[in-house]
Amino acid sequence: MNFDGLFSNFGELTTTGLTQGAIYALVALGYTLVYGVLRLINFAHSEVFIAGAFAAIWTWNGFGLDQNSQVSGVGSILFYLLVAMIVAAIASAGTATVIERVAYRPLRKRNAPPLAFLITAIGASIAISEAFGVYTRRLPEGAPILVSSKPLFHVAGVPIDAVQLLTIGAALVMMIALDQFINRSRTGRGIRAVAQDANTAALMGVNKDRIILMVFIAGGTMAGVAGLLYDVRIQTLTYSVGFLLGLKAFTAAVLGGIGNLRGALVGGLLLGVVENYASGLFGSQWKDFAAFAVLVVLLMFRPTGLLGESLGRARA
Repeated sequence: MNFDGLFSNFGELTTTGLTQGAIYALVALGYTLVYGVLRLINFAHSEVFIAGAFAAIWTWNGFGLDQNSQVSGVGSILFYLLVAMIVAAIASAGTATVIERVAYRPLRKRNAPPLAFLITAIGASIAISEAFGVYTRRLPEGAPILVSSKPLFHVAGVPIDAVQLLTIGAALVMMIALDQFINRSRTGRGIRAVAQDANTAALMGVNKDRIILMVFIAGGTMAGVAGLLYDVRIQTLTYSVGFLLGLKAFTAAVLGGIGNLRGALVGGLLLGVVENYASGLFGSQWKDFAAFAVLVVLLMFRPTGLLGESLGRARA
């Protein structure tokens, strides 16, 4: 165990972990929303993330930018980021809508058992992933350099760059916006009502199908923003990258308390930090092992996760 490596790079490992964890958290929101309402895990959500990530890169390509392009000027950078974010959010929300309409709604109408939903979600995940693989010929796609990774300032000797600020800041803003939407809007009240008791909510005039569709759209929007941030941070995207990232995002949702929006944020940030600490202590080859080992250990002592409050019990 390399304690010297951990302590000497503690600050950088922390900031890097929080940055990666912010992406996990945004994707985890989709898992926790669907589970909170349907009590099912949407294992096709990783491909919803991939749809947004590819949509962002292809949007930049449409403007003539490739992996060798470097954009300068604050106005130009904000324009490209904003346009790509909108397109990515629409692409992911659209993909989530198709999954709900094609894979989930017919099964709900037939009162299918939970196992049927699970198998269908896995099948949809593989189908969408392979479709992107065929379209891209399984070659990596590169994103232009929009945000510089050069340090802007230092905090206690730890360099902070614009990519880290953008990723963490965007994740927090999106999380707050979703939390306010769920807790204060009329649709959000409907989501909480269906999550608590779908049949009673239907008797009170809540359109269950519309609410479930809105849940998929909201989760897809979060995943689309996460896809954009992943492109900005990693700058290389392959069709299969969503598999492991999706598993870690699901792990983050369980860590925080599946069905709890704020728990997804806490779980994502915690997971990102823990796996970076593990890479500093044991080596990068133990990074993924540590992420899932923490999940197992936590669930042994706290099965409901860190926060553990269901979406149906959330209050404005």
